[in-house]
Amino acid sequence: MQTPNLLKARQRTNEQTLTKTNEYIVKENLKKLGLKKKYYIKTYGCQMNEHDTENIKAILEEMSFEETPTMDNADLILLNTCAIRENAHNKVFGMLGRIKHLKEQNPNLIAGICGCMAQEETVINEILEKYNWLDIVFGTHNIHNLPNILYTSINKKDLEVEVLSIEGNIIENIPVKRDSKYKAWVNIMYGCDKFCTYCIVPYTRGKQRSRKKEYIIDEVKQLIKQGYKEVTLLGQNVNAYGKDLPEQYTMSNLLEDVAKTGIKRIRFVTSHPWDFNDEMIKIIKKYDNIMPYIHLPLQSGSNKILKLMGRRYTKESYIELYKKLKEAMPYSSITTDIIVGFPNETDQDFQETLNVVNECKFDSAFTFIFSPRIGTPAAKIADNVTLEEKNQRLQQLNELINKYSKEANNNYLNKTVPVLIEGTSEKNTKMLMGYTDTMKLVNIEGPKKYIGEIVNVKITDVKTWSMDGKVIE
Repeated sequence: MQTPNLLKARQRTNEQTLTKTNEYIVKENLKKLGLKKKYYIKTYGCQMNEHDTENIKAILEEMSFEETPTMDNADLILLNTCAIRENAHNKVFGMLGRIKHLKEQNPNLIAGICGCMAQEETVINEILEKYNWLDIVFGTHNIHNLPNILYTSINKKDLEVEVLSIEGNIIENIPVKRDSKYKAWVNIMYGCDKFCTYCIVPYTRGKQRSRKKEYIIDEVKQLIKQGYKEVTLLGQNVNAYGKDLPEQYTMSNLLEDVAKTGIKRIRFVTSHPWDFNDEMIKIIKKYDNIMPYIHLPLQSGSNKILKLMGRRYTKESYIELYKKLKEAMPYSSITTDIIVGFPNETDQDFQETLNVVNECKFDSAFTFIFSPRIGTPAAKIADNVTLEEKNQRLQQLNELINKYSKEANNNYLNKTVPVLIEGTSEKNTKMLMGYTDTMKLVNIEGPKKYIGEIVNVKITDVKTWSMDGKVIE
C-alpha cells in the first residue's frame, strides 16, 4: 500500500524530469483480464482529467474490458476525481454511496477512485476508515500501472492503494481512446509550480514538467492523418511550457511549430496571466489556424486579494494584457475564472472585481465561491466572509457576466462564421451542434453530412450561452 503524503507532494528539487517510453506494458496474462466484462468511468473536473479518462479507457480495452454507458451493468466502476472544490469532493463521496449499493448486489463488482482526490492525504484517510470496501485507488502519476494495480487487487481480494507523492516524470506511449473523432486533447505539460495559495493542483499533479516537442508534434501529425480538425494543447499552465526544458524552447515556439503542421484549428488551456508574453500574442495573430479564443483566469480584481492568492500579477497588469490581446485580435473572445468570497475579501475588494469585469466585458466566465483545500495556505486564513455574503456576491457577479455574455453573442447575429460541426444537439437531435473559432456554441440547421467538417454558418438567433444558425451551402 502506497498512500499520499502532502509534505512530499509539495517538495521541489533540481532533479531533471525523465521521459520514459517503456513504462506502460500490459503483460500477456493481463490482456484477457477483462474478457466479457464491462467498465464504466465517471469523470469530474478539468480537461486534463477528461484526457486522463481517455487514457484509462484505452488501457482497459487493451485488457479486453468493454465500455458501458451505465453503472448498473458494469463489472468495473471508476471515478476519476477532481480536488479543486469541496463540491466535487461531496459529489464523489455521494456517488460512492450508490456504488456501495451496487457492490452489495454484485460482490464481484470492482470499484475504485483515481485522479486528484486520490492524491490527498485526508481523502485516503477517509477511504481507509469509511470506504475500505473499495477495491482500487490510484493517483495521477501512475495511470500507466493500472493493469498491475487491477491484477493485484483481484488476486488479494482487498483494497489496493497505490498513490505516489512525487514530483513526477513524463510517461510516453500510453494509449488513448478519444471521445471525439474530430477534435483532440494533446498534453504538452504536466503539473504546476505556481503554488497559488488556494490551489491544491501543485500537490496533486506534481511539478511543472514539459513534454519534449518531438512527441507533441508527432502526436499532432498523427491526429491529422486520422482526420482530426482541431487540437487543444493542455497544461495546468500552458504558457509556462518549456521553462523546465534544457533547450531554449518556449510556448510561442511550440505554438508556431504546431501551426506549421497544418492542423485546421489549435486551442490551448489554461493560461496564467503571469506567463502570457508579447511573443505569444504575435504568434497567435500570425497564424490563422491558432484560434482567436483565450481563457485567461482573473480570479480577483482586487490587488490585495490577488496578493493573498499568490497570483503574482496586479489588476493593472491583467487589464494591460487584456487590451494587448484585443488590440492584436479585435475579433477574439476572452473568457475567465473568478473566485468570490476569498478570506478577507471586503465589499470594496468585490467591487474592484466587478470593475474589472465591467472594463473587460468577458465573453463568459467560470465563477466560484472560495472553497478551502486542506493543506493549502489559504485554508489556514480565518474566513470572515459569511456564506450569505458569498452567495450574494456570486449572484451579483453572475448577473453581470451573463449581461456581457449576451452582449458578446449579439455581435454575431446575422453574421456568417466558421463552425466545426461535432455532432447532433443534445437537446434536439434534429439539429447539429458545433463551435465557432471563438468557442461559441452553435445549434445548427443543416444536413448530417457536415458532421466533422468546418463549415460556414449564418447566425439566426443568439442567447446568453449559445446561438442558433443554419449552414450556408
